[in-house]
Amino acid sequence: MVSGQAAVDALVRLLDLEALGDDRFLGISPPVGPQRVFGGQVAGQALVAAGRTVDPTRHVHSLHGYFVRGGDPSEPITYAVERIRDGRSFSVRRSVAYQHEKVIFFMSASFHREEEGLDHHEPAPLDVPPPDEVPTLGERLERYPDRRDIWATIPRPIDVRYVGESGWVAPGARPAEDHQRVWMRIDGKLPDDPLLHACALTFASDLTLLDAVLSTHGAVWGPGGFVGASLDHAMWFHRSFRADEWFLYDSASPSASGARGLATGRMFTRTGRHIATAVQEGLLRRVGG
Repeated sequence: MVSGQAAVDALVRLLDLEALGDDRFLGISPPVGPQRVFGGQVAGQALVAAGRTVDPTRHVHSLHGYFVRGGDPSEPITYAVERIRDGRSFSVRRSVAYQHEKVIFFMSASFHREEEGLDHHEPAPLDVPPPDEVPTLGERLERYPDRRDIWATIPRPIDVRYVGESGWVAPGARPAEDHQRVWMRIDGKLPDDPLLHACALTFASDLTLLDAVLSTHGAVWGPGGFVGASLDHAMWFHRSFRADEWFLYDSASPSASGARGLATGRMFTRTGRHIATAVQEGLLRRVGG
């Protein structure tokens, strides 16, 4: 298992796409990982591709993506970017991911030059313990060796600390909670590139968001619980941030029905600044024990 700065450096390389010309880019997947390409990876790489075609003084403020097919981690992914518009203040791009000449994901992203304006946000949740007082996910899974061993095989560039129980515990061991709160940060140092930090935050945003749907019911992933897949993903970036500093991911699920669940998440710095919001719908199917 690779963790810490070594895993972060691997993530930076993962997000450093090869330019093919004509606004086309090539991305790869980690040699070790799940059977399908992780959704946060393809969304992050699609944002890198889009951002590479935009004036760097314009920063991404929103993205909307759809997962069309499961990605094959053994095959490179080609990203084709369409320059929809470059206006005086905004640039809009469409980034499409292909494998085997078929679309697996597509995203629209909008970039905005900095401007002054109104400034307000809802406060961060109160009475949340700081990250250094919250166990790591690995520590929480020590009681469940089979699940811990699966988690241990996956590269971990992100330090994930659930304030409550995660969806990776055994069936029946998770109380139902309306809100799921997770401390996260890139587990090392990132270069000072705002686009890279936005892509890293996009990557991280997909790690735990659907788990908020299960949390509402005290349900878990895997045998005796559920399997899931992201259907779409949207993000809004509100304020400047560093993805290698702690942020609280406060998530909840307003609705679930028809084997689909909707989850929303707000991200706050340790000082309570609201830096981003994510919304995702996912497919959730029950599996046997």
